[in-house]
Amino acid sequence: MQQPSPHIWNKHVETMDRASLEALQLERLQETVRRVYQNVPVYRERMQAAGVEPGDIRSLKDLRLLPFTQKTDLRDNYPYGLFAAPQEDIVRVHASSGTTGKPIVAGYTQHDLQVWAEVVARCLGCAHVHKNDTVQVSYGYGLFTGGLGLHGGAERIGAKVVPTSAGNTKRQLMLMQDLGTTAIACTPSYALLMGETMRDTGMDLSKLKLRTGMFGAEPWTEGMRDQIQNLLHITALDIYGLTETMGPGVAMECMEGRYGLHIWEDHFIPEILDPATGEPLPDGEMGELCITTITKEGMPTIRYRTHDLTCIIPEPCPCGRTHRRIRRLHGRTDDMLIIRGVNVFPSQVEASIVGIDGIAPRYLLVVDRVNNLDVLEVQVELAPELLADEVRKIEDLSRRVQRSIEQVLGLSVKLRLMEPGSIERSEGKSKHVVDKRKLYD
Repeated sequence: MQQPSPHIWNKHVETMDRASLEALQLERLQETVRRVYQNVPVYRERMQAAGVEPGDIRSLKDLRLLPFTQKTDLRDNYPYGLFAAPQEDIVRVHASSGTTGKPIVAGYTQHDLQVWAEVVARCLGCAHVHKNDTVQVSYGYGLFTGGLGLHGGAERIGAKVVPTSAGNTKRQLMLMQDLGTTAIACTPSYALLMGETMRDTGMDLSKLKLRTGMFGAEPWTEGMRDQIQNLLHITALDIYGLTETMGPGVAMECMEGRYGLHIWEDHFIPEILDPATGEPLPDGEMGELCITTITKEGMPTIRYRTHDLTCIIPEPCPCGRTHRRIRRLHGRTDDMLIIRGVNVFPSQVEASIVGIDGIAPRYLLVVDRVNNLDVLEVQVELAPELLADEVRKIEDLSRRVQRSIEQVLGLSVKLRLMEPGSIERSEGKSKHVVDKRKLYD
């Protein structure tokens, strides 16, 4: 039998046998259902409409009896309508960016913050980060959950935290070198920007102690991982979370497996649903991730439909953790573009261009409507070294890139090669789509 990784933060829970873990899940699920039924009118009314009472949840399979929660429910009940704890017990509030309509507000009790720090500590263990490390947190602080979420977990394990937040990249790199940062946490697009800045300013990577990074808050591909690792000379790992269920720390890729993210099943029950029917899918099949929180007090969420596309990986992980893994996110059902009847995800475009010599991992999809026909323009940035040394190859490169994209999408596109640095950079989540068709609706 393989020995568990020595870097596991909470070995008792993270390596718990399946029967014990599922018994714990059921106990916590039953308590959570009772809590929301008693304290959240929206959940109580929906359960009554579905003919379900807390006593009907006798097994984990009974989870599917409960109604779904959607993002619109959180906006419709803004700000506190889904809180299950009294206001005097809420010690912190976070919120989404609120790009459309009202933001999503999440409330945390002191217990919730302790749970959050615990699951993030497990994630750091997955990345082999320990109390002797210096963790630079370059997610945004404030209402966004990223900065304070990683901060709390790093403090929980006793690491030294450098709370730089996002922005002022050159200063961040100076601090990274001067303070001896060994682990970085930020969005993958910001990690790329850091790496490009290092390269463009001639920064001596041998002077850095950086060895690992935890990147999330936006979908990214294996090709983008390679780019980050090559630029920063680190191991890049995927971390997952969302405001509605906690924040970062719901799931994490481990150093030993590097394939799929362990979801901490003693706090979150995952389901994979058919996006069209809402019916659960078996392990291994791609569908929409649905999460039920089973330890949150402030704002528990029951069967929350995340719109993230993934699947459950049934095989055990070489690290020895028994909590199941979800595959790297394939995309989102609500990020999906339908162009002339073809479903297109931005991540597909990224996967088709990353690794092509002469192309930087920067792209923008511009969708427009011309003569009542949808047209997709893909803007792709050239690598700096191509303009310097291989200008004559651009025409051939253009054909190769366009062919690669069209083979992946199954759709003809208009390709536009852009000069290095011309596609807007982001210190947070990158914007990959401009849909002009909305102007005609």
